[in-house]
Amino acid sequence: MKLGIIIGDVRTSVPPAEHLDQLLRQVEAAQRNGFTHITIGQHFMYGDLRWLQPVPVLARLAAEVDPHITLATNIVVVPLYHPVLLAEELATLDIITAGRLVVGAGIGYRTQEFEYLGVPYGERISRFEESLELIRRLWTERKVDHHGRHWRFEGAEPHLRPVQQPHPQIWIGAQSAPGVRRAARLGDRWTISPREPLPALSRLWETYRREREALGLPVRPPIMRRDLILGRDRTDALERFGAMAQGRYLAYANRELAALDADTVASNFSEAVKDTVLAGSPDQVIDQLRAIHDAVPLDAILVRPQWPDMSAADVVNYLDDLGRDIAPRLTEFAAAPL
Repeated sequence: MKLGIIIGDVRTSVPPAEHLDQLLRQVEAAQRNGFTHITIGQHFMYGDLRWLQPVPVLARLAAEVDPHITLATNIVVVPLYHPVLLAEELATLDIITAGRLVVGAGIGYRTQEFEYLGVPYGERISRFEESLELIRRLWTERKVDHHGRHWRFEGAEPHLRPVQQPHPQIWIGAQSAPGVRRAARLGDRWTISPREPLPALSRLWETYRREREALGLPVRPPIMRRDLILGRDRTDALERFGAMAQGRYLAYANRELAALDADTVASNFSEAVKDTVLAGSPDQVIDQLRAIHDAVPLDAILVRPQWPDMSAADVVNYLDDLGRDIAPRLTEFAAAPL
């Protein structure tokens, strides 16, 4: 099993230059500690929290990291783009990264972002599906005629193709049976939500596998996003995690993330996250990972090392702890037969 990081947001009170410096220190520490995936998500107009946009950030990181490091948009909000613009930006990024790009794609969930950008929220799924179909064609065909619900053009001649052939892998996140079937149909791998409890994981994995097999498509192990915190024991670790992340989880809940209930996050954080956060001593965390891997044959797990109000030193220490206590033991997890 491989290990990666998710680059997150910081408070807008952090100067932009300091934000970038913290990000670069985080990436250097991750690489030094054996992490193989560097990923970054996306939001727009996010108030008192700042997201750096994934395409330029990953282009910058391409010059910083070793050739074996995978760089991923996880996720880019596909329905907010014109597919021609997104196809060309991502093809350019694959060229800049020398073919190390993975495209993590999502439908988005914040109604405000759609309102700001003038995209009807109710069309996000149809735009997502049509965009992915069209982007693949723009990456692989010499001339494209397209007559869809949202976009139409004749005789388009793409001038940008990715380094990877036929194109970069597309990861699609989903946390419901219809979403997982859509991920199976449209993507190359399924990315698992960080707030999916173990019983649901098993059911959704079977849904994904059956859909891929029915379509005659290869079944590849999924990617899991999961929050992970070490401590003396599980109680101590969850207390540490609350000090780091409770405020950010509450911000998620207040920004329309349906998987989180703001009242529970505010009043009983440990209860709110007990079924989804990997927490405890190194041995306890490895046992929790083993239980997940026995149910779902994971290719990689992505963790978030930085939360608002953590210093750069805190983030580096966190990554050093995982590099010492967790990363070397992931070799214990043999690839499961598919």
